[in-house]
Amino acid sequence: MDKSTLIKTVKEILVDIVNEYEVSLFDVEYVKEGKNYILRVLIEKDTGISIDDCTNVSRALEKILDEKDLIKTAYTLEVSSVGIDRPLRRDEDFTKYAGEIVDIKLYKAKDGEKLFQGELKGLIDDKIVIITDNKEEISFEKSEVASAKLAVIF
Repeated sequence: MDKSTLIKTVKEILVDIVNEYEVSLFDVEYVKEGKNYILRVLIEKDTGISIDDCTNVSRALEKILDEKDLIKTAYTLEVSSVGIDRPLRRDEDFTKYAGEIVDIKLYKAKDGEKLFQGELKGLIDDKIVIITDNKEEISFEKSEVASAKLAVIF
């Protein structure tokens, strides 16, 4: 089974599991890190993810994956919260988190910079728009953004 089919199948399996445990599926990744393969499931909910949430989803998914024997190589299953530096990937993320401080990393430098931080204004005309500390409004094509995530500020 190729990687994209595996991820699609795991997402389909997770629909009932996340509904049962009242969490939302954020993403599924199947990656090779060093010599190890990792099936990573990221979950979220408005009130925050607990250890029990991760454990419940992990055990339910592990049982089905073992029954179906979808992954033939040894792998590690990781189920975790999206985290405080939550990645913003979907269009709705840029609407939901408008007003929050975000970090934007570009593939190629824009005005000599690849890293930007500012208040997320939202997704406007299909562009990610932020307002920097000096009140400058900057917009980015989604295709030029390597990553966008909530900033962690202490």
